[in-house]
Amino acid sequence: MVDREERQEVGPEAGPEVGPEAGEDCVLCPPLRFRLNAMADLPGERAVLAADDDFFLMPDLAPLVEGHVLLVTFRHLQCAGAFGKGLWAGAWQWRHRVARVYRAAYGTDDLLMFEHGPGTPQGGGACVDHAHWHLMPARPGVRSVRAVLEEHGLHGVPATRETVRGHYRAGRSYLLVDERGTPTVHPGDGVPSQFLRQAASASRTWRWQESFGLPASRTRFLHTLGDLRAALAAEGGTASAA
Repeated sequence: MVDREERQEVGPEAGPEVGPEAGEDCVLCPPLRFRLNAMADLPGERAVLAADDDFFLMPDLAPLVEGHVLLVTFRHLQCAGAFGKGLWAGAWQWRHRVARVYRAAYGTDDLLMFEHGPGTPQGGGACVDHAHWHLMPARPGVRSVRAVLEEHGLHGVPATRETVRGHYRAGRSYLLVDERGTPTVHPGDGVPSQFLRQAASASRTWRWQESFGLPASRTRFLHTLGDLRAALAAEGGTASAA
């Protein structure tokens, strides 16, 4: 649910689907939500693995590994820096739930989570100005993003809502990373688009636009859908659509 402080943060209530900055060109908002799925001939609404009032979980369309999913807000918020206390807490509850699902599906609850939060519209590396977190199991082929950031001098501090919100309210981009259960936030100004995905994949040239719709991506998407649906069913979870 949206708490009082969050209402103050994002302005007057705009209903469950959109916030004050929503636009018809956002691919994570209606009416364009799932348009890219259709372009890749993949399930859209039926691919939502689980949902509540605030978030929905679905496979990434250009997954780095099987199990790569996106946690997306229903409301059009720019990034996690705009979250109120309730939404921030809810996002981390989802993170822990995904870890349990990974344990059932892949035998490990060790995961990588990241977000390139834009401080200003189109000011981050996410390519989409709508809050979403990438999560994937720590499997072969997934590198330590935090180690890459440290190598580039982008040193982190413990990630709290206050540290992330501080970057956002100052109009500064940030890099939110959770590895081995330790969340950190790093400066993101000047960091190029898709840097975090390239760091995780060990490919400096990887771009989702070039992987989207290719046979390998479609196979990973469908395997992720099947594996995690089965794990959620075993957990007693829901595959309710958005």
